[in-house]
Amino acid sequence: MNTKITGKIIVVGDNIDTDQIYPGRFLAITDPKEIGSHCLCGVSEDIAPNFPKGGIVVAGRNFGCGSSREHAPIALLNMGASAVLADSFARIFFRNAVNLGLLPVICKGISRRVRDGQTLTLDLEAGNVTVEETGETLCCERLGDQAMKILEAGGIKPMMRARFKKQEDRT
Repeated sequence: MNTKITGKIIVVGDNIDTDQIYPGRFLAITDPKEIGSHCLCGVSEDIAPNFPKGGIVVAGRNFGCGSSREHAPIALLNMGASAVLADSFARIFFRNAVNLGLLPVICKGISRRVRDGQTLTLDLEAGNVTVEETGETLCCERLGDQAMKILEAGGIKPMMRARFKKQEDRT
């Protein structure tokens, strides 16, 4: 996994729940591209069609609250998001994001320091994010070693597949 990620941002508010990230009316869809096309339509129908590939979602407090549906991080990944930075996350969303290979980073106060369309550079090693337009650098919480291993593998399933394959190869 690249330890530095740069991308244009969209900013959403506080308490964005999983039904706003990926509304329940779309749960029967199985095509990843189509899933991504409905991402964040509970906030605005304009987000997914205009989201920059590799972009970063910036949110306020309690991002991903509500149901534990895995469709929320799946939709964000398939919309093209490289990361989500938020003041705070709902615990189950944070865990689902890591397990599915979406990078969630807690960066307290970020939602009040940035604007839509700005470019951020996230430095996972240094534990900070820089607003390219202003040069301002904000501290972020570092992810634990296990979460980083899961993310580096592309999610918990790819990590476990690789682990089982390695075991099979030894026998």
